Amino acid sequence: MRLAALLAAVVGVSIFLGPAPAMAEATPTPTPSADAAIPDQNPIVEGQNITVSLRDLNGGKGEPTAVPGVTLTVFADSKDGEELGTQVTDKLGRVSIAIPSNGTYVVVLDPDSLPDGVKLSGKGETAKTITARLGGSNFVQFQIGAVVTKAASFSSKMTDATTSGLKYGLIIALAALGLSLIFGTTGLTNFAHGELITFGGIMTLAFNRGLGFPVIVAGILAVIASALFGFLQDRGLWRPLRNRGTGLIAMMIVSIGFALLLRSIYQYTVGSSTETLSQYVAQGRTDYGPIALSDKEVAIFGISIVTLVVTCIALMRTRLGKAMRAVSDNPALSASSGMRVDGVISAVWILGTALTGLSGVLLAVNQQVNFQMGFKILLLVFAAVTLGGLGTIWGALLGSLVIGLMVEVAPVLTIGGWHPVPASIKDVGALLVMILILLVRPQGILGKAQRIG
Repeated sequence: MRLAALLAAVVGVSIFLGPAPAMAEATPTPTPSADAAIPDQNPIVEGQNITVSLRDLNGGKGEPTAVPGVTLTVFADSKDGEELGTQVTDKLGRVSIAIPSNGTYVVVLDPDSLPDGVKLSGKGETAKTITARLGGSNFVQFQIGAVVTKAASFSSKMTDATTSGLKYGLIIALAALGLSLIFGTTGLTNFAHGELITFGGIMTLAFNRGLGFPVIVAGILAVIASALFGFLQDRGLWRPLRNRGTGLIAMMIVSIGFALLLRSIYQYTVGSSTETLSQYVAQGRTDYGPIALSDKEVAIFGISIVTLVVTCIALMRTRLGKAMRAVSDNPALSASSGMRVDGVISAVWILGTALTGLSGVLLAVNQQVNFQMGFKILLLVFAAVTLGGLGTIWGALLGSLVIGLMVEVAPVLTIGGWHPVPASIKDVGALLVMILILLVRPQGILGKAQRIG
């Protein structure tokens, strides 16, 4: 008993005082060259956590590189608070440390564990304070290899905001086009549409991080899975309700409950923290004249534009597109003329959810994956469709671009040194524009007369 007490006292004093200088010299801190000390991939912590992803930006030259083997520790309240966990960044430069609840935490980086030649940018701060919230993005970033630049001019800010607004508007347009197709054909105001966006992002994460597919392949499979989910959703839920003569108001209430169910399932399976894909997380930008774009942003522009153009041409020129327009204009007359209305509606659900899933894929590549990612932009999607004209495909596209531009440009505008819309509530500007236009033209910008789907 005395021996055990003595050993316990020695261990306690050693922990309190820390290693002696001689011991520190005898057993040097492991460096990233010791591959055995660097995990291939840290386990994903279930529940609430704080995530750190260390990337060396290399001064903006070339692709950012992961920084493995760096020790990070999370403390409660302050650096002198309770230590909640310590991890070493894996070969992808990531750690995920569990936290017990909402609150203030401090993430401390050990500068001695940085690889040779790698230094923190700016003032070299090794401690970051974060206020963690349930469902929020509890993500901490330490700048490595960043280049300090002068404040950007107004024209530069406006150019960047316009480019971001167009990119955001195109992502919204894919989801708005899917919503407009479903509403125009069935009359359903689907409040679960935001969860269909999230479904595309989560399936991309599942195929990429779960099954190991590259992000491009995972995105294609996620779009296919979204189309299949739309077909099953119509056959298992909406068609039986239509056959029973359920009213549109009742079906809208069902969609709200369905949205809550899906959101809860997403939170249970994925967790409340923001998850990153294995590729295209951070990229350097290339100048295209006055515009600077990363490779993934160029891909988002190209994929969105090509998809929207091909879809609109197909709706105008193909037999299925004409059938969709016919069912949208008069379902009873279409059925009496021998058209399979239920089959056309199923095709609309497949196409609409595939477009919406693609929107979720691109949003995941642009902003990473969170169980509320679709819910957060659902109001903007509804605003875009309403602004352009309900059930109007061209209106949905135009409304989406207007909404996307307003969301990104409004925080940049200044009147007498005052920003009309703070960046924290920048979505409000787009909604105000929608309200003002609808007061003047309630049917939307294009109105019902221009409907093609």
